[in-house]
Amino acid sequence: MEKEIIVLIGGPSSGKTTLINALTNKGYICYPEVSREIIKKAQNDGIEQLFLEQPLLFSELLLEGRINQYKQAKKESTEIVFIDRGLPDVIAYMNYVGNSYPDAFHKACLENKYSRVFVLPPWEEIYISDKERYESYEEAVLIHTHLEKTYNEYGYQLIEVPKDSVDNRVAFLMDKITK
Repeated sequence: MEKEIIVLIGGPSSGKTTLINALTNKGYICYPEVSREIIKKAQNDGIEQLFLEQPLLFSELLLEGRINQYKQAKKESTEIVFIDRGLPDVIAYMNYVGNSYPDAFHKACLENKYSRVFVLPPWEEIYISDKERYESYEEAVLIHTHLEKTYNEYGYQLIEVPKDSVDNRVAFLMDKITK
């Protein structure tokens, strides 16, 4: 079996982190969302929402972190690696806020391709906001639309993960991966 680098995408509070944590608990190699680290560091430096105040800087840091995750995932000894959000997410968010970005963003998405992309749809019943997640549910739905559009533009066939229990979502992923 060739190495599978699988990315989980979806708008804010769609269950990605919970699913990544469940996969980690089952022994899979999983990489967490990079943006929370960047946001927390910026907040410690006195910038409440780096993405809102300096979207290009935030996105450059995010792109760098996600490229590093991808490269590290390629080196893992396991056959399957899961990543919470991928490189095209950066472009989707920049398009969402209407900002331009350097061609290097596009190039990074073309050079670092994922094996599969699972998309978690907006789920209002589990939606919560916190210090790092400032978007409303309605904004999360719009972001989800931008994510799907962007990944489709890069040629990915998105596999939608049903709204279900965490265990059933894990089982769904494993069923799709082993087929």
